[in-house]
Parts: sequence; structure tokens; C-alpha cells
Amino acid sequence: MSEIKDTRVAVITIIVEEPGCVPAINEILHAAADSIIGRMGIPYREKNISIISVAVDAQQDVINNISGRLGRVRGATVKTAYSKK
Repeated sequence: MSEIKDTRVAVITIIVEEPGCVPAINEILHAAADSIIGRMGIPYREKNISIISVAVDAQQDVINNISGRLGRVRGATVKTAYSKK
């Protein structure tokens, strides 16, 4: 990257309610790999859901794009929390 621009840190939380949507989620996250700091997935078998937290460091519009694409995946609920810096 030749030019460093302001980035923000955010956590994108994904609640997977339909396991069939996981391939679509993984495809989006794979495409955003350069912005991902790390991710953690927790299966919650008692409720038959999974919780995925993805920490990202990217420009605001990139984070918005990732969150928006994930938010359009049927069977998943997505929320994003941003750092203030």
C-alpha cells in the first residue's frame, strides 16, 4: 500500500441462525481477509446458533461494505461496533 489512510477498528458480530448461510459468510470474509485482524466462532448448541466475531482494521467505507454485504445474507443477523479512534 503506497498511501496510508485513516482506518478504524471495529468488531462485526454475526449470529448465524441458519447453517446453510455459512458458505456465503465465509466467501465475504475471505474477500475481506486483508482487513481482518482476527475472528472467533462459537457454536451455541443449546440454541442451535453460532456466534462469529470478526475484528477488522480498515477505512470506514470498507467496514461499511463488509457489514452491509454480511447483513444481506439470509439466515444471519449482523451488527457492527466501531472504535472511537
